[in-house]
Amino acid sequence: MGSHVTLDLTLTRATRAVQGVRVTTDPADHRVTIDPADPAAESIAELERAASDAVRLLTARPDPEAFQALLRLSALVGESLGANARALATNGSWARVAEVAGTTRQAAWSRWSS
Repeated sequence: MGSHVTLDLTLTRATRAVQGVRVTTDPADHRVTIDPADPAAESIAELERAASDAVRLLTARPDPEAFQALLRLSALVGESLGANARALATNGSWARVAEVAGTTRQAAWSRWSS
């Protein structure tokens, strides 16, 4: 399952290029889509920096489109946390998920099991 992020705004300035990431733009509707060309090639730190940079760029834009994009990203992150927690539990245990999240096993299972 590939991952991608679509931002509904025009990026006027990129703060950092991440090797192996494909950026496509559609000038007709001002969409920018960022897809890892090879997700396995990117380090966790590089992906985190790229996501943080995108969020900071959106935060710096005090307009409704940027706010809506942040809301969509927030929902995506919430869904992704659940999916990743379930995958981690499948490959390990809910105790491991709880340890990583800094919570109890019961709280982790309750929050992310479904």
